Amino acid sequence: MKKRTTTAEWQECTKRWRIRVQKNGVMKSFYSSTPGRTGQREANAKADAWLDDSVRDGRKKISVLYAEWVEEKGLTCGTSYKEQCEKYGNYYILPVIGNLRIEDLTEGDLQKAIDTSFKKRCLCKRKVMKNSDKPLSKKTLMTIRSVENSFVKWCRKNKYTTLMPELTIPKNARIGEKKILQPEALRILFSVDTRRWYAKNVFDEYIYAYRFAVSTGVRPGELVGLWYGDIKGNTVNLRRSINTLDEETTGKNENSIRSFDMCEQAREAYEAQVQLLKDSGIQLNYNTPLFQIPCQRSLKRRWEKYQDGNGISPRITLYELRHTFVSMEAGELTDGQLKMLVGHSRNMDTFGVYRHEIKGQREALAAATTAAINKAHG
Repeated sequence: MKKRTTTAEWQECTKRWRIRVQKNGVMKSFYSSTPGRTGQREANAKADAWLDDSVRDGRKKISVLYAEWVEEKGLTCGTSYKEQCEKYGNYYILPVIGNLRIEDLTEGDLQKAIDTSFKKRCLCKRKVMKNSDKPLSKKTLMTIRSVENSFVKWCRKNKYTTLMPELTIPKNARIGEKKILQPEALRILFSVDTRRWYAKNVFDEYIYAYRFAVSTGVRPGELVGLWYGDIKGNTVNLRRSINTLDEETTGKNENSIRSFDMCEQAREAYEAQVQLLKDSGIQLNYNTPLFQIPCQRSLKRRWEKYQDGNGISPRITLYELRHTFVSMEAGELTDGQLKMLVGHSRNMDTFGVYRHEIKGQREALAAATTAAINKAHG
């Protein structure tokens, strides 16, 4: 129980007892109209009940609770996400708030971790960061905020705090430079299916995976984890992702599990891949990996060779195929449609999305995507 340091005082103007107490940066007043010491005790009791509110030991240091949270994350999330939470805590968050007691944590403390990291980058004295003359990118700052929010949410669930912060990103945060496939490179991708191998052009078995990725905006791990049975008719149901450590997860965030209809280019890539599997004698079961990609590393190496052998320069990463998709869709889809396709919004109502799909939203998305890709590569 958090102890109060004040007692209720009689307010002559309102003829009642009042006490003001603070918890987690929130100030609140409690009253009693009962005269005499009985009223004072009533007001004090109300304040004590609010301060207690079933909150557990508020004297625990945040660094201790953060370590507990990271370990618990490891039970339900992939190793890579657990390591990311640990890294962001050590680099940016804990140097600011780690020595505080959870009962003393305020929204301002959490915001300070973001703002200080923005200017000073890594706050861990034992770590030397590259490009230390540049402020952190907007994406990195957003990740810091996301990690802080997730940690505080865990603290609320475990009755360590009632804090519900509203954190902001500095308006002048640097937007990281990203490359995308330009129209000529898109033309090559959709017309050339070979790569260079010992000075010869050979068929690239992953060509339909590249085309499917740029036509749908799926993440590399989602591409590797896609099964033949995940596609029903024209609908893609993303249910899993294979991370860089070869672990199967449910994806990067709570919106990664999603469904959408394929545009014409994605449909063509899918049908060509299915035919390739049949021609190769691979039996098509529900859990047959659609693109037969063993891991993200293999896909990355092959994609780089495809680009080098076909004159696509500068190289773009597999994840930048996703950026290419988003860039092509700009102006063609509404913000809500685009968030639905790529699984971006943390606050997206999944039930609402499926309800809209039944009314034909996925068909509209597929038609709009077809038009966007046709426009992009002529």
